[in-house]
Amino acid sequence: MNATIDKFGYPATLVAEFDHWLVLLRPVQPTLGSLVLAAKSDATAFGALPADAHAELKQATAAIESALSRAVDYAKINYLMLMMVDPHVHFHVIPRYEGERSAVGLTIADTGWPSQPDLAKAVKLDSDVDSLRDWLKGYFAAC
Repeated sequence: MNATIDKFGYPATLVAEFDHWLVLLRPVQPTLGSLVLAAKSDATAFGALPADAHAELKQATAAIESALSRAVDYAKINYLMLMMVDPHVHFHVIPRYEGERSAVGLTIADTGWPSQPDLAKAVKLDSDVDSLRDWLKGYFAAC
């Protein structure tokens, strides 16, 4: 795996895996259910990914949207490709909703709704990582 994947806590944060992509629990949650969709490739440019990775993106995003829809009933979903610090191809996946959502003892408000996500007010996960990851895995298993 590449250094970006490692930085986001792999394998402890792994929610789902595809041939070319990993879905990881985002260790800092701007909204409940925030994820990282990371390419397994060492590519540092989106266009440098192999064609199969681009094709598989449809399957990965469909699974993410299905799982998060059932998990947090989002109104919108944001895919942010912010490769400024972490160089390998990845998206921050932020489900968006009005108000707050709760699961496994966590309640997280979408403080940026209805505008852009407020990443500065994100909730840092500590001991909650395993329980939130496992909760979300259950929604991906049904995809």
